[in-house]
Amino acid sequence: MLLVIDVGNTNTVLGVFEGKELKAQWRLSTNRRQTADEYGVLIRNLFTLDGVQPGQITGVMVASVVPPLNFVLDEMSDKYFKMKAVFLGPGTRTGMAIHYDNPQEVGADRIADAVAAFEKYGGPCVVVDFGTAITFDAISEKGEYLGGVIAPGIGISSEALFQQAARLPRVEIREPSRIIGTNTVASMQAGLFYGAVSLVDGILDRLCAALGPKTKVVATGGQATLVAGASKYHPPVDSALTLDGLRIIYERQLATARHK
Repeated sequence: MLLVIDVGNTNTVLGVFEGKELKAQWRLSTNRRQTADEYGVLIRNLFTLDGVQPGQITGVMVASVVPPLNFVLDEMSDKYFKMKAVFLGPGTRTGMAIHYDNPQEVGADRIADAVAAFEKYGGPCVVVDFGTAITFDAISEKGEYLGGVIAPGIGISSEALFQQAARLPRVEIREPSRIIGTNTVASMQAGLFYGAVSLVDGILDRLCAALGPKTKVVATGGQATLVAGASKYHPPVDSALTLDGLRIIYERQLATARHK
């Protein structure tokens, strides 16, 4: 079995694959102060809930956009699974050409998303990942990573309103019952939700025009279900896209090692 870990700025998602089948998946808050032992005990407890034995793990693959946690997860893997974790980063053979001015600037999660999207849906394709930021990744018909767009996430926008406007409260982010709010909370919810939907549709209009009429769109990330359903593109929501990408890349690493 393969343990995959996607460390984002807000959430950390873990999954266990048996072959190509995702047997279990968990979403946690990212805690930059967590120790290797705390991660090890937490992951073992999650395994127990889903009937996974630590001894069944034969590989650990990590994508992280929080560098301080890389050493912690490496130590956790070594101590609790008796193996070195494989980190998606510069030098990793992903099987995808990266057409970015500096490929090292592309977040590991975005590469994993792109690899999985092309493998599962073909190209040209756009991945919309609803995380701390809303990212858009463009993949060509040939399976090349072309680049993308980074926009503020809904949570960031909500927090900015609360922090910068003295009379505006924190609100639950959800789809409002109507566009015209009749109180402050409803007005903020309408602005945050429909603002995100309009942002997504507006950027997708431009990306699809650039990539061509056959462009596919897929959504992933914590708030994908909330926003994707209201988008005029109605993209399928693939909650395991990043984890699938990590699995695919790990398998390509193994295949490369065997042929050396």
